[in-house]
Amino acid sequence: MSHLTAWPVFLPLITGFFLIIAHMGGIRLQRSISFLATLGLVVLSFFLVSASMSVDHHVYLLGNWEAPFGIVLVLDKLSALMVIITSILAVGALWYAITTKTDEKGAHFHILFQLQLFGLNGAFLTGDVFNLFVFFEVLLLASYGLLLHGSGRLRTKAGLHYVVINLIGSTLFLFAVGALYGVLGTLNMADMAAKIAAAPSDDLGLIAAAGLLLLVVFGVKAAMFPLYLWMPRAYANTSAPVAALFAIMTKVGIYAIIRVHGTIFSDEAGDLAHFYTPWVLGLGLVTLLFAALGVMAAHGLREQVAYLVLASVATLLIGVGLNSPEALSATLYYLIHSTLIAGGMFLLADLVLRGRGAYEDRFESGPFMPGAIVIGSIFMFGAIAMTGMPPLSGFFGKVLILNAALDSSWFAWVISTVLIAGLLMILSVARSGSLIFYKTLSQEAGSGSSAVGEPLNRMAFVAVIGLFLASPVLVIFAQPITAFTDLTATQLFNSADYIQAVLSTEAVATTATVVEIKP
Repeated sequence: MSHLTAWPVFLPLITGFFLIIAHMGGIRLQRSISFLATLGLVVLSFFLVSASMSVDHHVYLLGNWEAPFGIVLVLDKLSALMVIITSILAVGALWYAITTKTDEKGAHFHILFQLQLFGLNGAFLTGDVFNLFVFFEVLLLASYGLLLHGSGRLRTKAGLHYVVINLIGSTLFLFAVGALYGVLGTLNMADMAAKIAAAPSDDLGLIAAAGLLLLVVFGVKAAMFPLYLWMPRAYANTSAPVAALFAIMTKVGIYAIIRVHGTIFSDEAGDLAHFYTPWVLGLGLVTLLFAALGVMAAHGLREQVAYLVLASVATLLIGVGLNSPEALSATLYYLIHSTLIAGGMFLLADLVLRGRGAYEDRFESGPFMPGAIVIGSIFMFGAIAMTGMPPLSGFFGKVLILNAALDSSWFAWVISTVLIAGLLMILSVARSGSLIFYKTLSQEAGSGSSAVGEPLNRMAFVAVIGLFLASPVLVIFAQPITAFTDLTATQLFNSADYIQAVLSTEAVATTATVVEIKP
């Protein structure tokens, strides 16, 4: 159990090294190793959740160096939750890539996929801001390769925008980290929180400025207004399994805001306690409105799903900005829902694209596609879930967030924005489904070899069903899941325990054996 905390980081990294060797053995060997390792990560993540319930904080000292001088990994309920969401999403995306042979369209897909998981899990488990930057760079480097996997003009153009904006974000990250280190002399989050609480008033302005700069960086990762323009094109033009995995990428930014700002600017921070939350809430509301307009203006299903992901990010930002245990618990419930359903929607959009032939996923009437009844029915299910209509989990998540906003001075703005944006998205998605599945052309009008799409890939369709099952599961088991998110939110708001756990964890004692050599 002592090494359990580190294994979500080490497992995909070790798998990546094995895949480099297995590259000579062909694609089948790579698929087997990669998929088995990802399944192993799912199993491991359930053990992590169980461990987080037994002990509040598992602190792992890399190299046996104590904090704040050494690198620490911290397992608590939030990090365990993020790891299990990532692993489940990764299994669905990888299964789809294998069954549709998307992984054959470029070199080193499986290696990059595992390195992406290495960076994601490292970001969720690290207790140090600088190593958060390092893991950000690892997952971004892997994502650059995955984004361009399969090539194409639009994919390359969107990838260039993605690379440029993230390089700018990485530069700002270093500026913010340098400023905080210059003032506080540490980058361990627990130690930073302790030192900010005791910081002289003359330093508070610089600390606040660096904190807002970090918020900009995390806003880039989360696609927060006005830093979201790169996201819809990048997600819409990459391959379906990569887009599905990228559903967790924007949540990394949300996680970073909760973890970093929520720890170092907690109730213990005095005058700087939670100073960032009005910015998060206000920008979340604006992001939601622009996301709804994007859903209305989208020309294709993949682009529309990307804007629906942006809307889910905005809803999460609103929940974080409300700044209460009830709102954070609701936010985490909605995070589980939005991540897994968004991944399934990207995969479903690709099946639509394949089935419609030359019409692809554009919002225009085409011939009746193979498997249209089954795909259309599942599309309706996903649309209801993504837009937050009853009786699925998206509705319950939004209701929980709105209920938590009742005591907020922003309540009128929150409820009006959420309801208006939700209505616009429902109307837009209903129109999209009507054009693709209902208003079809006659066989004569849509005849021609270019209009004939592929038959439904039933094996790939399993990945869509698997991810969509998250919604009814979240409804059926709402009580134990919300109980877990309640405990997680309470733990996060009690940052003093996190600080105490990290700074009080001692190095493992080692014994030296002395051998006496007699003449």
